Amino acid sequence: MATNITFHPESVNPGERVELLQQKGITIWLTGLSASGKSTIACALEQHLLHLHKFTYRLDGDNIRFGLNKDLGFDEKSRNENIRRIGEVSRLFTDAACITLTAFISPYRADRELARKIHEDAGLSFVEVFVDAPLEVVEQRDPKGLYKKARAGEIKDFTGISAPYEPPPNPELHVKTAECDVKEAVRIITDYLSEKGYIS
Repeated sequence: MATNITFHPESVNPGERVELLQQKGITIWLTGLSASGKSTIACALEQHLLHLHKFTYRLDGDNIRFGLNKDLGFDEKSRNENIRRIGEVSRLFTDAACITLTAFISPYRADRELARKIHEDAGLSFVEVFVDAPLEVVEQRDPKGLYKKARAGEIKDFTGISAPYEPPPNPELHVKTAECDVKEAVRIITDYLSEKGYIS
């Protein structure tokens, strides 16, 4: 980290921002295997919240790699840095009183815990949502043909096949997408936000 820098305090305090925007920020971190339904749920949830006139924004794993994280690969070190950066970016959005939706495989428990700590250290809310589908189900879905390529050895370090996925032991929400559709998944998350006072 550079030493010739100075942190500039914010001119708007968090309470003032929440009062003026009439909304509290929160990061909703969707994690799960490729093709488990993370991005599909995040897109539908973003639409639903926007139609409730809530300030919300979605950060998607693939999309981020076209810009901010285009210099990163898929080895373990790159995956660690990918999630660290998204943890920091989502913290900024949430600090701005945004309902921030992140859809990332984020396979390593330690990386997700770091993202949570980044938020907690800033006094911000973080909710982990385990978007859970068995390997055999996501391989059947395989909308991008990635599992087929991974099984054929054409993709290395592919989560669930040649790289590990560490399931969350205690997520705030556990959505089993082999047992519910997108509409139900959105309802589960929306109900949680309502119960916790983030939307009304």
